Amino acid sequence: MSSAPTDLRGVIVATALPFKENPSAPSGLEVDYDRYAEHCDWLISEGCHGVGPNGSLGEYSALTDAERRKVVQVAVETVGGRGVVVAGVHGPGWHQARHWAELAAEDGADGVLALPPTMYRASREQVVEHYTKIDEVGLPIMIYNNPTDTKVDLVPDLVAEIAQLPHVTAIKEFSGDVRRLFEIAELCDIDVVAGADDVLFELMADGAVGWFAGFPNTFPAESVAIYDHMLGGRFEQARELYKHLVAVFRWDSRTEFVQAIKVGMEMVGRYGGPCRPPRGPLSAEHDARVRADMRRAIAGVEAHRLTAA
Repeated sequence: MSSAPTDLRGVIVATALPFKENPSAPSGLEVDYDRYAEHCDWLISEGCHGVGPNGSLGEYSALTDAERRKVVQVAVETVGGRGVVVAGVHGPGWHQARHWAELAAEDGADGVLALPPTMYRASREQVVEHYTKIDEVGLPIMIYNNPTDTKVDLVPDLVAEIAQLPHVTAIKEFSGDVRRLFEIAELCDIDVVAGADDVLFELMADGAVGWFAGFPNTFPAESVAIYDHMLGGRFEQARELYKHLVAVFRWDSRTEFVQAIKVGMEMVGRYGGPCRPPRGPLSAEHDARVRADMRRAIAGVEAHRLTAA
């Protein structure tokens, strides 16, 4: 395990980013930093262990460089040491990812989340180089395996090689293959973090110690309760709550996950708002399906609360 001091375990929320209309802003939408600060504060107050600005859910690739940096600054200022801020530093090349890691360090982030090279199917050697250069910045690193989007699969033996870097502390595992956790554990000592909401139960049963999550933007307290139950070995209690949410959690692994989570936020009285291109509104069919899953989740959570009371 790395000697880096920061613990990247717990429920760290990949934060959705609110926009408001402004005809002079890119695509007519400007980042609403005040709403973003309020959202980060709410997540921490609901028990989440940290926030992750500039992930895919935060629409980092649609932001200007100035916006992308300010989002991290707002998160750091708002959280104020009450939890961790793990900044997304994804980029096509290591020089870009390292640049964002350097700014994250300068702006007070506690760690970084890093995909392998984006927009290019990098070789094994290029992937290792990518993380080596980010590691030189010195912040704790959570590497991120998302082979669906990047076309680069951080298979267990490659994870073991990358884990030799001194600041690599964790992996966000989003492949959906829960069998990988044991193989990773057999090859190296690295924290495995659930990366897809709808495999949380299975991965934590096998030993995952964190959750870098999407739907806690909508259900933070319930998500923390599931996590705490799993960590404490209270699997039956976790399952009783998880079963109400897993249908909507599945949207976290679908193409429309950003829009779906923002719709979910609106349905629980939060502000979701629009997305920047290339993401547009959900189709009528998808919107209806998300809302149906959310209604069942909300009803299930309410019933669970009454039973628990």
